[in-house]
Amino acid sequence: MAEKQISLPAKLINGGIAGIIGVTCVFPIDLTKTRLQNQRTGQQIYKSIWDCLGKTIRSEGYFGMYRGAAVNLTLVTPEKAIKLAANDFFRHHLSKDGKKLTLVKEMMAGCGAGTCQVIITTPMEMLKIQLQDAGRLASCQKAATGIQSLSQSAKHLNPIPVLSRAYNVGPTLVTQKMSATQIASELLRTEGVKGLYRGLGATLLRDVPFSVIYFPLFSNLNKLGMSSPDEKAPFLHSFFAGCVAGSTAAVAVNPCDVIKTRLQSLNKGASEEAYSGIIDCARKIWVKEGPSAFLKGSGCRALVIAPLFGIAQVVYFLGVGEAVVEFAQFSSFTSQ
Repeated sequence: MAEKQISLPAKLINGGIAGIIGVTCVFPIDLTKTRLQNQRTGQQIYKSIWDCLGKTIRSEGYFGMYRGAAVNLTLVTPEKAIKLAANDFFRHHLSKDGKKLTLVKEMMAGCGAGTCQVIITTPMEMLKIQLQDAGRLASCQKAATGIQSLSQSAKHLNPIPVLSRAYNVGPTLVTQKMSATQIASELLRTEGVKGLYRGLGATLLRDVPFSVIYFPLFSNLNKLGMSSPDEKAPFLHSFFAGCVAGSTAAVAVNPCDVIKTRLQSLNKGASEEAYSGIIDCARKIWVKEGPSAFLKGSGCRALVIAPLFGIAQVVYFLGVGEAVVEFAQFSSFTSQ
């Protein structure tokens, strides 16, 4: 692929389609990951992935599992498009000498892709995490105050930290539903653009190593299924190569993802501490919760990333975007 002239519009289309399909399929597990990573030792509301999913459905309904999905689906298209297209772009230019890409150059391409994607990833994750974690915070508050039930009209009330300005204190219930638009507008009003980019350093710390691991690993696994350099690997081989590479990279950077999730959570439970930065967050987690806390949600992350990138690579290599671009060019030519 790196030796051929790439079509950027086609790669953007492929990335967008893959992102939408993938996120729709795995979002409930992603929500579970966020809630498991945010709960502290001694304050566990959820015991496992399935316990979290079951309690979420019982307390918030089926659509409760898709809290934050709207912002994710809105921004995942440019996010995945940038990530996949940037990797192809860097691979293309790093192989201009006509030689086969070395492992170091493949890692450089992945590093460039991971760096580019945080432009979209950071605000997307920032908004998504607030919505995903709202149910856990509500459950913590109910457990702490001894409330056994809420009326139907108050059942889905969420803590909105940005509206109460309570960024690092206990949640405050308000009489309206929380939305990504509310959070974004309040953050922009009170903190400016930097408010949406809270946790940028931690996002880079997660996404750059992820891409450095994922793209070279996928590329080399995928080559094993190619009968010749000019042919594509079989459908299932590309899918499983994406799954294996994605889950491996996801587990490898999970400690960084835990730190990012904690730093980007604006609202805290009554006894949950705040963090001043990456080092402070890592130190407090290590001291108060132990090394195993850095692996919280790793199973969920593997279950999310594996099919997400498996689907992404299948769509990418099927060339849906190329077909769309060719059809558009053909239609433009025939209409002249």
